[in-house]
Amino acid sequence: MTRKHILAGVKVLDFTQHVAGPSCTRMMAEMGAEIIKVELAPFGDQIRYVGYQKGGRGLYFLQQNRGKDSLCIDVKTEKGKEILYELIKKVDVLIENFAPGVIGRLGCSWEVVHELNPQCVMCSISTFGQTGPLADLPGFDYIGQAYSGITSLIGEADKPPSIPAAAIGDTMTGAHALAAINGALFHRAMGGEGEYIDVTLLDSYFHCHEMYVGMYSASDGKLAPRRNGSHQRLGCPMGVFQGKDSHIMIIATHPQWQRLCDVMEMPELRTDPRFEDPNNRIRHRHELIPIIEAWLQSQPSDKGTIAKLEKARIPIAPVLSLPEAMDHPHLVERGTVRTVTQRGAGTFKMPGMPLRFGSFPAENDLEAPYRGEHNLKVLSEYLGYNEAQVAALTAEGILLDEEVPDGEAAAS
Repeated sequence: MTRKHILAGVKVLDFTQHVAGPSCTRMMAEMGAEIIKVELAPFGDQIRYVGYQKGGRGLYFLQQNRGKDSLCIDVKTEKGKEILYELIKKVDVLIENFAPGVIGRLGCSWEVVHELNPQCVMCSISTFGQTGPLADLPGFDYIGQAYSGITSLIGEADKPPSIPAAAIGDTMTGAHALAAINGALFHRAMGGEGEYIDVTLLDSYFHCHEMYVGMYSASDGKLAPRRNGSHQRLGCPMGVFQGKDSHIMIIATHPQWQRLCDVMEMPELRTDPRFEDPNNRIRHRHELIPIIEAWLQSQPSDKGTIAKLEKARIPIAPVLSLPEAMDHPHLVERGTVRTVTQRGAGTFKMPGMPLRFGSFPAENDLEAPYRGEHNLKVLSEYLGYNEAQVAALTAEGILLDEEVPDGEAAAS
């Protein structure tokens, strides 16, 4: 049998909101998994209407929830809990990113899930984890980043730390969760049972430290990292340089440094005691950086300079704005930035699927759901409910939905 995609047949009960959890299940949807997005009545996902909206739904929500079926349910009722318990028996994965303890108060703790379905993999995503002194505190991406020591390293040395204008921690944590879930699914496929997974923003951020942790520890605190603005302290040249009319990123290891001296027609820099070896270049970076920038600014154009250094195999890149990146031929050709059409919102660009598989499509035409849009579909396909039963549950307020605009119903 030919599989539609690499996770085809995997069924996921998704309690996640915001970015970290939804980015994980969105990638699973892209890989062919069936995602039941559980939205808590009466409002559903907290980010449905956050930020810039098109067609009454936020782009924030549309980006992270494509390819999911929405079940909007009042889980505080006995009938709502019964439905969840029956669904847990039918799925392969349950994923949630509430604060620790919340999923238990909803009646779906790991102990309950494992008893109902010993083969189910459960993943909890949080800022600090299910255990530890900080576990009970609320948090988001930048909170985990601040505790990890990463924020302290971003920005200029004489100014307050900076934060990135991107959900780096959330999406990275979602990817870590995806790796753990797939590992647990493989463990199960090899004869094991379901596994409980505890993934955190703080752990994921701390995992990103390159060598500073070991360097600080091994030097007994003598080598303490600090903010260094636009240039990395682990090497030089390694950072953002001011070109003739734009900023340029240059990274040159020792062999590439030799070639950079040739391209700049400054062979004397090779034997200059300040720059002749990597450690000296780091020590004297405040003298070297202006030399390189003066050369860059003396060139006819940044575009020509970049081409010249690329030809010499020196790692270099223009520092693109977001609009420039979205229009770059490489990103467009690979689908890194892709064009999607969403019901009620029209056609626009958004980030593509970062995971590529040689035997499966890189892009799927997926739709973000309206709240409760798939109540009937989910309960009929998974639990055998008929239209009358779903209508009765809706009348009781156990299930909720919102009106789908005329002509916008999803194809079944």
